Amino acid sequence: MSQIILPVEGFHNAKLEEARKRISRTRAYADCSTIMVIPAIKAIPPKVVLSWMGLMAPMNQRFTRLCMENMEVGEAYNAAVDFILGNPELSTWKYMLTMETDNIVPPDALLKLIEDIESGPYDAVGALYWTKGEGGMPMCYGDPKVMPRNFIPWVPEPDTVMPTNGLGMGCTLFRLDFFKKMPAPWFKTQQQYRQGVGASAFTQDLWHFEEGGKYGERVAISTRVLAGHYDYSTDTVW
Repeated sequence: MSQIILPVEGFHNAKLEEARKRISRTRAYADCSTIMVIPAIKAIPPKVVLSWMGLMAPMNQRFTRLCMENMEVGEAYNAAVDFILGNPELSTWKYMLTMETDNIVPPDALLKLIEDIESGPYDAVGALYWTKGEGGMPMCYGDPKVMPRNFIPWVPEPDTVMPTNGLGMGCTLFRLDFFKKMPAPWFKTQQQYRQGVGASAFTQDLWHFEEGGKYGERVAISTRVLAGHYDYSTDTVW
């Protein structure tokens, strides 16, 4: 087709201000390098793996996975952190995303958690999910406004980011720099009895957040990210 060509502006996909807001919100300009760590103490159900395969990572950012096999969960996370911090390349990365073998995550979970961890800024931000079974409890522990400090389950407001005292680790984003402040062990599954105090039991996650609080760890729950808790025996996602 014959044409007479004149200089034209063309069609722009976005106005400058809209593009600026989008890049700022998604932190496309920042370092978002992330290591996803998975303690594989048993076979991982296909429904869980498929949700992980659909997990989106920030564009043009470093992202890899690390699996710890045949270790107790607390030991597995300790081994992962020790390996990362001792590796000349991985120790320079910014985030660690913890996953567990029974958590199903939405595709945009990591993208939202990166936005949320920088909104505080926080040292750890986790997705909201419930314990399995009828009448399950939200795995969000302790309202910081309630004293004395505790790890009582509570439900924060929907579609927001709120400080809390402890989280599960089925979909939780940590700043790797915090593990350089807190000495090892970073995680421990603990059951003990102290005279005059009584019995206490901590899973590796709450033990970490109890100890991390002594080093100023800032923790939040993101109700913008809802993860499933998969019961393989009944094929139910809670």
